Amino acid sequence: MTRSILLVTHPQRSEVPALAEEVSARLADHGIEVKVVPDSPGTVGCDAIGAGAGVAEGAELVVVFGGDGTILRGAEVAREAGTPLLGVNLGRVGFLAEAEREEMSEVVQRIVAHDYTVEERMTLEVDVYQGGELVAHSWALNEASVEKSARERMLELTVEIDGRPLSTWGADGVVMATPTGSTAYAFSGGGPVVWPDVEALLVVPISAHALFARPLVLGPDTRLAVEVVPHAGVTGVMWCDGRRTVDLPPGARIEVRRSKTPVRLARLTTSPFTDRLVAKFELPVEGWRGRSDSPGA
Repeated sequence: MTRSILLVTHPQRSEVPALAEEVSARLADHGIEVKVVPDSPGTVGCDAIGAGAGVAEGAELVVVFGGDGTILRGAEVAREAGTPLLGVNLGRVGFLAEAEREEMSEVVQRIVAHDYTVEERMTLEVDVYQGGELVAHSWALNEASVEKSARERMLELTVEIDGRPLSTWGADGVVMATPTGSTAYAFSGGGPVVWPDVEALLVVPISAHALFARPLVLGPDTRLAVEVVPHAGVTGVMWCDGRRTVDLPPGARIEVRRSKTPVRLARLTTSPFTDRLVAKFELPVEGWRGRSDSPGA
């Protein structure tokens, strides 16, 4: 049976076509077929395939060339099929990426040798109700955020946990995140960094005008809900991973829960999350040498 790789790339980066062509040719030398999803630049040796449900079915890996935004687009392709996702960073931070552009030769070798592990990352199911009727459904790997539509007005939001009201905030919005998303929007909003092997949900208010509006870390089976208070008359918008959006009229209700369908990430290293955190956020620990019996100490 022919091995197959699905390629998702940033559509506007000038180096992508040559890089994809090179990788495709090297994998083809080992009998591995490469296909590219739409909106990625066409490349020699890469067959374009139609978008839609099941696009990653039968693929061994979904390989992404780009930054975190492109990797999140790759997650949309990979999640339903349960196909592992391998990110190669061409962006600035690339927190979800497993390798950098300079490591492309090693990436190819590891794919050929099937030398990688797979870890599962928690995702969220998100439902939007209006007048008690389900009007939209989505999901998120990083976060679902509820934000105001107009800059000059605050949203009034009631937050509910497991069917019980917690508080009502006047705020720019609220972020509901996974541990994976704790280093994204939730982090920028002042939320805690949560290690990815911790099963939890995060709630981070955005610029809340309230005495009690601290970030919350909740159990993984918590059922969250946010309602746009109708008498305030202010509309909002919900974003999932900064990619999928739903308009929120006054009175809209957003319900968030842990999904049964994770995103599977291919890992090439066994380095701890702490190393990734330090490397990506450029936080050198001056003078640290580790334990005397640790490598390189």
